[in-house]
Amino acid sequence: MSDGPLIRLERIDYKYAYGGGEVVALREVSLDIGEGGILAVSGPSGSGKSTLMYVLGLMLTPTAGAYRLLGKDVLATGEEEKAGFRNRIFGFVFQKFNLLPRVSALDNVALPLVYAGVPAGARRERAATLLRKVGLEARMRHNPNELSGGEQQRVAIARALINTPRVILADEPTGNLDSRTGQGIMALFRELSEEGITVILVTHDQELVGMASRVVRMADGRLLDQ
Repeated sequence: MSDGPLIRLERIDYKYAYGGGEVVALREVSLDIGEGGILAVSGPSGSGKSTLMYVLGLMLTPTAGAYRLLGKDVLATGEEEKAGFRNRIFGFVFQKFNLLPRVSALDNVALPLVYAGVPAGARRERAATLLRKVGLEARMRHNPNELSGGEQQRVAIARALINTPRVILADEPTGNLDSRTGQGIMALFRELSEEGITVILVTHDQELVGMASRVVRMADGRLLDQ
């Protein structure tokens, strides 16, 4: 365990080549994130919100700066160790749900445990527990096309929880949902944060921003405030 924050970013840049030139998606981003609570990352399209989420989730490697996770310099680790951090520390929730269409809710949630080599009985038991947790006990045998948008997002959240992550990274998690359903998803995130899971929401939805315990705003790849 580290005595510092769960996550510490120091002067993070992320640049990529585009059209013969270079795009700077993140500029000197410094941010400390502790255990628990809901952090909303807000800003207009193109401000760098999603790029920041991918850097936090170790899906993109910064071109400059330092990233410490649980006190460890993760940018100095190899790809196998980074993958281990992704699997153990982070759960991911996306706007488009990313569920397998011809697989039941139960098996969608259990899928990450297949890759982890967990026996079928144990992974289905764990998946069923999480579907009950998100209020889908009666729908776990249904395929995604038999579920509402809000139910599909709850399946995606249950899947993100399957490896007992310490951080949930959610990119526009209510973007495809109506306001009332979105409020239900936000209430679920609040419950998770009260259990000690750190929830990081990337969103331009000001209603969601107002429900967060902490807000940072971005423009042109920079953090404007903390």
